[in-house]
Amino acid sequence: MKAVLTHVSEASVTVDGDVVGAINCAETGGILALVGVGREDDEEAWQKMARKIAELRILDGEKSVEDVNAPVLLVSQFTLLGRTAKGRRPSWGDAAPGEVAEPIIAKIASALRERGIHVEEGRFGANMQVQSVNEGPFTVLVET
Repeated sequence: MKAVLTHVSEASVTVDGDVVGAINCAETGGILALVGVGREDDEEAWQKMARKIAELRILDGEKSVEDVNAPVLLVSQFTLLGRTAKGRRPSWGDAAPGEVAEPIIAKIASALRERGIHVEEGRFGANMQVQSVNEGPFTVLVET
């Protein structure tokens, strides 16, 4: 499993002209989490990813999402698993199929909510337009 976590002051996801998820968090900051699920990812992987999203100290003052009650916009992004070492066309063979990945993304969202974190989401499998205002900019790649 891979994720790109970006410290944002606001972020949103639009599908077919409708905003389906948005966070506006100029005071505390928040996290835009683009998460790709791999074929081999298991319960340990998604639990670790949920912990990383909640606990990594990547907001102002080395604070975490949990420390400052910051929101998270969670967006599934299988393209993070693309392999580009050979040729000109990425290989998506490492990405989990949708019927496997979708429930894992839902479990990550649920685990974050169980921690009291406000979570907004994209729409799985949709053509999404993701907008964000990056702070810092501060972006990290997380792998489990």
